[in-house]
Amino acid sequence: MCGIVSLYNKRQTPVGQEAISAMTGVILHRGPDDDGFHLEDNVALGFRRLSIIDVEGGHQPLFNETRDIWIIGNGEVYNYKELQQWLKDIGHVFQTDSDIETILHLYEEVGTDAPKHLRGMFGFTIYDSRKKRLFGARDHFGIKPLYYVETADSIGVASEIKSLLELPGLTREVNHTAFYHYLTFQYVPDPETMYRGIYRVPPAHSFIVENDQIRLERYWDVEFNPDESKPFSYYVEGTRSVLLESVDKHRISEVSRGAFLSSGVDSSSIVGMLRTFEPVKTFSVGSDIPGYSELDFARRTAQYLGSEHHEMVVNAQQYMNELPRLIWHQDEPVADPSAILLYFVAQMASEHVTVVLSGEGADEFFGGYNIYREPNSLKMFSGMPGWMRNSIGYMAERLPDQVKGKNFLIRGSKTVEERFFGNALIFSEEMKKRVVMDDIANSGSYVSPFTITEEIYKRASQYDDVTKMQYLDIHTWLRGNILMKADKMTMANSLELRVPFIDLKVFEFAATIPTKYKIANGTTKHVLREAMKDFLPPEIKMRKKLGFPVPTRHWLKNEFYKWAKEIIFESKVDDLINKAYVLYMLDEHREGNADYSRKIWTILVFMLWHQIFIEQKHTFDPYVSPNVDIRRKKNSLQHIG
Repeated sequence: MCGIVSLYNKRQTPVGQEAISAMTGVILHRGPDDDGFHLEDNVALGFRRLSIIDVEGGHQPLFNETRDIWIIGNGEVYNYKELQQWLKDIGHVFQTDSDIETILHLYEEVGTDAPKHLRGMFGFTIYDSRKKRLFGARDHFGIKPLYYVETADSIGVASEIKSLLELPGLTREVNHTAFYHYLTFQYVPDPETMYRGIYRVPPAHSFIVENDQIRLERYWDVEFNPDESKPFSYYVEGTRSVLLESVDKHRISEVSRGAFLSSGVDSSSIVGMLRTFEPVKTFSVGSDIPGYSELDFARRTAQYLGSEHHEMVVNAQQYMNELPRLIWHQDEPVADPSAILLYFVAQMASEHVTVVLSGEGADEFFGGYNIYREPNSLKMFSGMPGWMRNSIGYMAERLPDQVKGKNFLIRGSKTVEERFFGNALIFSEEMKKRVVMDDIANSGSYVSPFTITEEIYKRASQYDDVTKMQYLDIHTWLRGNILMKADKMTMANSLELRVPFIDLKVFEFAATIPTKYKIANGTTKHVLREAMKDFLPPEIKMRKKLGFPVPTRHWLKNEFYKWAKEIIFESKVDDLINKAYVLYMLDEHREGNADYSRKIWTILVFMLWHQIFIEQKHTFDPYVSPNVDIRRKKNSLQHIG
């Protein structure tokens, strides 16, 4: 797990050491163990290392036998041993036992098809001096981040946006279209970011930089292939088998390992499977507000599974104190309150281990969100002609809010494409008009959120409604929210997080499970629950998903109220946001007249992000971060090729 930076000078002049060092310096937290650089022609590669595999020999950048191809990479390739053996058998000579060197020789053998052969999480860049080009890729599901930007002089690619912000001539401007989408989704969907001109390399895409241009290509796509011919037992046994194999693969490392543990099926299953291979250290976090902590259940689960358990409680003051730094680590506003608790549990875990396994991805792959049950509950509407559904919706929208069943009728009148934007829908289009200032709303930057979801739904048109929802979440919620916070909050603590559910082989099997076996028996991810029942305490098997719940609803009425007002008044976003309306929501929420907690939080996170990155009111020095072991930093070596 590392941080990478690549810089291509379009003026065909050498890149200076100072420029690439500045870009890697701000991501020290991603790799406090080591750094390395390669400067050649008009290209520079920069690297920060967190040593996991081949600790002694895996220094980067790495090069081939003729030193005309160089690579830097972030992540882990879980099938690298098999690939390495194949490459050795056909004559490739390896300098190290590093998984990243395997990608280098794979590129020599198959060229730009290399990412298609990899199983794991990765973001990498290769400089091929023979062809005078940069080539790289991001993993299939977007577990590891990768961003790019083009300026008048340069094209930059990096693990974090803050590296790209070090480029001379890059102006920091809010992407107004992305801001609108953020208000809908609570994150910015691919490929945009909240910065004008900075983009994500989408998951399952490679890039090539040559002839002063960058182009992206898709190398893989998500496909569901449900097989109705197999019995339920086949899928239970197959799920158990493929997950055990994935957990075993995800153990590859030369450093200590552990696992996050909440109170649900997903993380408990990972711990239960991991303990069949080795003793396990587990880590849990909760808040100090009754009803918002799952620590008791996590503790009992740990006791049942026999793990060495560690836990911590976070209060409102701790949360407020750390929030600005954590938004700096996120690079972009992501209004998921659980991200902050994830940071705290990662901080605790980093004191004991260097690698943690976690349960992200189970819901998207195996049908775990409660909203996935909605197509069954709305089935009575599916046989109605369109005009009848539209009439029901028209009348329901005009009913008083207190009428029971109003929302049911409204949602039933809509198709899944019209009603489902993913697991978060923060502001409706009507409410956006109250939040966004008129000058911005009338500037032409407004784009409907349907422009994001429509294209995704088109590619999923052959699936049933539940599978369409899974497909949409994999392409939006999973990569934009779940994996983004998982990477940034763990790497803020120089901790590598691995996600055995989000594995190519696991998905290929999960994609064959019919919906009737995923949403069944009155619950979600039915196959997974049955497959994991022997690894779990009985009380956990049927528990609904909670993760690490955060009491923002309570805190915004009490401990956060004055603090939130200060942020609203101080943030220089008057051209973007109607502050009077945000203050109205805050007071209405405090008085208990409405629950605006998610909406207020979304605005507050954006305002803090704006203060940090646009106004540059707060600065953070990674070299004095409490989350980086300064002893390792001082012993950092420079390897210049």
